Amino acid sequence: MRKVVPAVNLASNVVRSASTHADRDALRLGDSTVSYRQLDQDSAHVAGLLRDRGMRPGDRVGIMLPNTPEFGLVYQSVLRAGGVVVPMNPLLKAREVAYYLSDSGARLMFGWHAMADEAETGAKQAEADAIIVDPTGFGGVVASARPEAEVVERDDDDTAVILYTSGTTGHPKGAELTHSSLSRNTEIVCRELLELTADDVIFGGLPLFHAFGQTCTLNAAAWSGACVTLLPRFDAAQALRILADHRVTIFEAVPTMYSALLSVPDRDGYDVSRLRRCISGGAAMPVEVLRAFESAFGCVVLEGYGLSETSPVASFNHPERERKPGTIGTPVRGVQMRVVDKTGNEVPQGETGEIEIKGHNVMKGYWRRREETAAAIQDGWFRTGDIGRVDEDGYFSIVDRKKDLIIRGGYNIYPREIEEVMYEHPAVAEAAVIGLPHPELGEEVAAAVTLKPGASATPDELRDHVKRQVAAYKYPRKVWIVDALPKTSTGKIVKREIVPPDDLGDR
Repeated sequence: MRKVVPAVNLASNVVRSASTHADRDALRLGDSTVSYRQLDQDSAHVAGLLRDRGMRPGDRVGIMLPNTPEFGLVYQSVLRAGGVVVPMNPLLKAREVAYYLSDSGARLMFGWHAMADEAETGAKQAEADAIIVDPTGFGGVVASARPEAEVVERDDDDTAVILYTSGTTGHPKGAELTHSSLSRNTEIVCRELLELTADDVIFGGLPLFHAFGQTCTLNAAAWSGACVTLLPRFDAAQALRILADHRVTIFEAVPTMYSALLSVPDRDGYDVSRLRRCISGGAAMPVEVLRAFESAFGCVVLEGYGLSETSPVASFNHPERERKPGTIGTPVRGVQMRVVDKTGNEVPQGETGEIEIKGHNVMKGYWRRREETAAAIQDGWFRTGDIGRVDEDGYFSIVDRKKDLIIRGGYNIYPREIEEVMYEHPAVAEAAVIGLPHPELGEEVAAAVTLKPGASATPDELRDHVKRQVAAYKYPRKVWIVDALPKTSTGKIVKREIVPPDDLGDR
């Protein structure tokens, strides 16, 4: 059957690379590799499997898989079949799985075998089906499905991915990223920031369920015919072995990963001379870490900025321009950024205000949330909630976050979500979840709690209550009980006035 390769569908990148670089490695995990020819053929089979399971163009499909070749395969297959990918952290617990599936309306999900219980329980609660992916048997399942060779045509504005993102109120919201916004953002990353070719090897340690990992790693490789060498769980020593043994040329990471590599005792024993470009995002990188890494590894680090709602890349320290350490650079092609005051008026250079973004990279909107979309996007400008400034050369800097978002080791954590779980404990009267500075993770999750009159509970008990119900990176390691929480005259808890006790340790 003749393959139809539409210009818009994001999955068409795999088909094109398979036609020009068929025998090159697309995905690698350890010594196991998947060529572009195999990825193209297998994604046709999985697209056929999705068709047989009743999926139609526009239907949402959850993907709860770690950084393995199976993630890349299923991701491309859902897009190929015209579906909408709903990426999910494989560490999610059942209640979180159920929320993602119910809110997105997904009736089918792919779950990793090691987390099968949580995936299946959550899917059942959401009245969805779960396909459990085990590498030892999934290949047979794929091969048995009748392939769907054609790539389903999609329009520019059709949603490709619903990426759930933290906010300041309510539950996580699904940012609708279109085939066009993701395709254009990917092309800009490939052409102008990474200058990718099919000879490149990209380090795949960024979580693929995040926008950063999807656009700059998975989709960028498919666009250019490069190889992604995957690391399911970040370990600094293992990452260094991959950089050396797999001859990695592009290193993409969050700041905590850079710090971790610097801390490996025998780091000088690894040959990383093939590295030609390193990029950082997800959180602000301390200038000291940036300079120490460049000195130790001999590769320039380019820092950038973006959000789930912006596909994600909005600005970068471009390779052909002056680099200013400590800044997030200038807007990428086709994107505008500005700094505004509380009334929406642009502030003078050097003054602080909220950063707003406008361009092809901005999301379509929040899934089924018109009011939140209208509040976030006004006249095409997306309100980031980040406080920053711009200098005389047009370079932007982040100075603070307007949102309560906690970023722990590159993972976004939504305080309200954790507070709601904390409130479910029968002894809890009030709870406030905040982020505390952490030398390695950037921030650590902490909770100050008041108890109901006559009730009793220990900090460890409250911590374990949350730990059982949320992903491992979310639960508060630091919990303390107070007589009262600081509040405004209207009764609103003032988190900035919460001070942890001096003897508070990790729990």
